[in-house]
Amino acid sequence: MNPVQWLLMVLLIFFLSRFSLSADIITQHHFIEDNNDEVIISSGKVFALGFFSPGNSRNRYVGIWYHQIPEKIVVWVANRNNPIKDNSGILRIDSLGNLSLFQRNQTVPVWSTNISIRGTRSSIARILDSGNLVLLQNDTRKVVLWQSFDHPTNTWLLSMKIGLSFRTGLNRILTSWKSPDDPGFGIYSLRMIPDGFPQLVMYKGSTPWWRSGPWTGQRWTGIPEMSKKYVINDYFVNSDDEVSYNTSVKNASIITRGVTNETGILEGLIWNHEDQRWIVFYSHPKEQCDFYGHCGPNGYCNPYRADDFECTCFPGFEPKSPEAWFIRDGTGGCVRKPSISMCGNGEGFIKFTHVKVPDTSVAHADMSMGLKQCKEKCLRNCSCMAYASAYSEINRGVGCLTWDGDLLDARIYTQTGQDLYVRVDANYLGRCPTFNSLFATNIYMQVAVLTVKTGSS
Repeated sequence: MNPVQWLLMVLLIFFLSRFSLSADIITQHHFIEDNNDEVIISSGKVFALGFFSPGNSRNRYVGIWYHQIPEKIVVWVANRNNPIKDNSGILRIDSLGNLSLFQRNQTVPVWSTNISIRGTRSSIARILDSGNLVLLQNDTRKVVLWQSFDHPTNTWLLSMKIGLSFRTGLNRILTSWKSPDDPGFGIYSLRMIPDGFPQLVMYKGSTPWWRSGPWTGQRWTGIPEMSKKYVINDYFVNSDDEVSYNTSVKNASIITRGVTNETGILEGLIWNHEDQRWIVFYSHPKEQCDFYGHCGPNGYCNPYRADDFECTCFPGFEPKSPEAWFIRDGTGGCVRKPSISMCGNGEGFIKFTHVKVPDTSVAHADMSMGLKQCKEKCLRNCSCMAYASAYSEINRGVGCLTWDGDLLDARIYTQTGQDLYVRVDANYLGRCPTFNSLFATNIYMQVAVLTVKTGSS
């Protein structure tokens, strides 16, 4: 064999060894380079992994997108805060067994899975039809060393968990892009808050922006669209090991995703195969009452009252600032009326229906109690301001939630929501044992208007 034939044979073996492998994996010898426009595609051709430039940017990132949808919808980004300025990127398995992104002729990775791999460092990366990028031990291809589902960006895919593992300390959070041109960490984040009774909360920076309300046993209180169980199955776990939420679909052909976008909106979308477009089936926050604390402490929000201020104080409370209330600013909330006794003087509870109950991060949860026991527990505690069932949609109520301090971020719905029982004094209880919060009149707005008219005449 002459030298030319020998060289051709070596090159042939190299290329065969590199490209004859499964198209959905990366190994030390089968890698992808940006300048060759290479991608790997999941076995069912659902997702692709490769290099891309977002929007009008020329920066290069490694990302995952839907393979068969015309518009490139990126659902995960590796180097979101460390773009490459040219097309010199190479994504491969490094000598330590990690999946790493390098620039050509550079030894320090731009991004890496960066885990400690014991024993054999022979590993592979595979893109799955779920959109999950997994790093596997090559000897068994079953042991998952690392997965992108544990490190989400702004998109929530089917079977992806959001929430915390108390066993490992892992916290899966959705974080918005900075802009359509920049997938770096934006200012909005959606995370599971385990305190009190778990709920999803979106933050703007470190400030609560919107919350889902608690899990009722079948859905999140603050997402009314979840009452229509047409295509999606929901799974909520609240155990000693983890607090998490994930979804599946009843028909495998359905493509759906959730996005925390750069404008602070959580959207749920379903792909319409016939029209070739995304359909938004929920979007929050979408009205004033959705924004966290819009009516302040001890006020609740009702967007359905025509030509009236949407904020109202709970019974036994009055606006902290009547002047602010008059100009329709309820953020200061409400304070207890003077000369009202709420301890051992015949007080009781008024039932509010169709409520997103107040912030449950400060609630006390006891899952061993039913609703009757919950009422008795709250009544015995003079600091208890309200109570509700925890899982209100399971067997007429399971568990007990009680609030000892201010009631914050409650709102009214027309049909969904749950029952909330608010503590009132004996006089109010005798007049109104059940409170129709949907059509309640804002007395303080009327008083303020009369005062202004009287003062000006």
